[in-house]
Amino acid sequence: MKKKTAPSNRTIVMQVAASLFLEKGYQTTSMDEIVAVSKVSKTNIYYHFKSKEELLAAIADQMIDRYSGMIDEIAAHNELPVMERIGRLAALLTEQTPNILGGCPFLTLYVQTSHESDDVRNAIRAFFDKQTKTMETLLQEGVDRKEIHTSLPLPQLAALIVSTIEGSLFLQHAQQDPSLLSTTLHTLAAMLK
Repeated sequence: MKKKTAPSNRTIVMQVAASLFLEKGYQTTSMDEIVAVSKVSKTNIYYHFKSKEELLAAIADQMIDRYSGMIDEIAAHNELPVMERIGRLAALLTEQTPNILGGCPFLTLYVQTSHESDDVRNAIRAFFDKQTKTMETLLQEGVDRKEIHTSLPLPQLAALIVSTIEGSLFLQHAQQDPSLLSTTLHTLAAMLK
């Protein structure tokens, strides 16, 4: 029987800090609070991360890698209708982190990151660019398969859909209405038939 290894201090700190940043806010979370919740010493945390901003960058990179992999996997399911895959992509963001401040983990981190944190902001911007490109590819597939009918240019339509999903995630959180994203997706699907 294989013995399960305990997570490293680095992993524990990243999990605790990500949870605190997304639920309480990056600016309002102190390193002392991360120490208290993670039960990892401050010296050990600073061994792995030179600053709170470096910790944020590691968390953002990890989230981007994880979500990008899941997005690619969903998009690759060519046997599913395009609108079903778009719905799964949208649901992915709410299912993974339901208690975050702004509805979407990437928007939450982006708006809380100072303008001096160019690396984090650029990584999140690149994530959204990739997400929009994936959406454009899905839309082209939908047009080719005659599942989607539109006269709009696909790059602009993809950006509109990503923006609509992100806005719906925020409003769903702000209005405490868990059905808002689903309703929005049904409206999008009706518009594209």
